[in-house]
Amino acid sequence: MSREQDLLAASGVSRETMERFKLLESLIRKWNPVINLVSKGSISEIYARHIMDSVQLFDLVELREGVWCDMGSGGGFPGLVIAAMAKGAGRTYDLQMIESDSRKAVFLREAARQLDLHAVVVNARVEAVPPLSANVLSARALGPLSKLCEFAVRHIGDAGVSLFPKGINYADEIEKARVDWSFDLTVHPSKTEADAAILELRNIQHV
Repeated sequence: MSREQDLLAASGVSRETMERFKLLESLIRKWNPVINLVSKGSISEIYARHIMDSVQLFDLVELREGVWCDMGSGGGFPGLVIAAMAKGAGRTYDLQMIESDSRKAVFLREAARQLDLHAVVVNARVEAVPPLSANVLSARALGPLSKLCEFAVRHIGDAGVSLFPKGINYADEIEKARVDWSFDLTVHPSKTEADAAILELRNIQHV
């Protein structure tokens, strides 16, 4: 196993979940030349750049059951990884993956089927989907924080939490978002990328 696979196993990820991650990796490698699910530069680092990055979002949530909405799921990160982790941990999530690209939506459905995961793929733009009242909302590389706040107020439920992984410029995004939005913020340092962070937002309101 790779170093990243060893770390996942050491952190308590079940053998069944690890097998799902291996299958997900093989599916992405198979489909990526046609659909471009992940960048060519990161295809050789799927565990470090995508799977482990997604697992750390799951680790921030204690919710045992409820609605988890992943916006702009793309190649399945974090959506498919969250679904795999939830199944392995015995959690019951109504996982909704919103993806506007029809080809990527086809991939997500096929991957969920082969991985034997409970997940609904919604092939539509985020702003066109009826409000989902999600307990947890996630989005990875979908847009600036200000835009994600706009999406969040549409789809987050009462007392829900939004989790947004952000890169080195996350502080600048926070500053710009606060011009139009108020929110309670917790910044979690990324475990997979130096100077990156996961932004945990609650009580998002337009100002």
